[in-house]
Amino acid sequence: MSIVLLGSTSGSITLQEPAVSGSTVLSLPAVSGTLITTGSSGQSIPKAALPTGSVLQVVNGSTSTEVSTTSTSDSDTGLTATITPLYSTSKILILISQKIFANNDAANNGGATIKLLRGATNLITAGRVALSDGTGAMDIYFTTSYLDSPATTSATTYKTTYARYGGVGTVFAQLTSCPSGITLMEIAA
Repeated sequence: MSIVLLGSTSGSITLQEPAVSGSTVLSLPAVSGTLITTGSSGQSIPKAALPTGSVLQVVNGSTSTEVSTTSTSDSDTGLTATITPLYSTSKILILISQKIFANNDAANNGGATIKLLRGATNLITAGRVALSDGTGAMDIYFTTSYLDSPATTSATTYKTTYARYGGVGTVFAQLTSCPSGITLMEIAA
């Protein structure tokens, strides 16, 4: 037997029984709100209702533009992404994969320093890439993950910087147009 609910101004909603033997129970919540189901477009769970640890949004940035520096001061690598958190309590999970190459006179033990920044705030400084293998050059992928608490709902930019340290030589990012990527995930707290 179907139950038909008439709309307050027009239309109706029909609750149709399943075509199965036995009985089926649908328990409705004893609170006001919206019942979410699947099957129709436009039906989704509000982000505010998602549990702690849920991914609320994902932003990705990438570059394959080769850059280089001989400076011992921080320079942008060109890898950047901006996210606008939905909630000030959210965490931002940052994932990075970036090619860094340094060449040098191996006897000088020079290398590169790589940093992850939120705006102008240094979040992490990667271990220096020391050129002590006797070849005078080192090619690495800088990969890291970091969970940040920016405590804002304003647009927030994350980027990497690099610099030469010690010795003499040149440091490259995205050498030979090798792509680098940064992914920002807003996590419900």
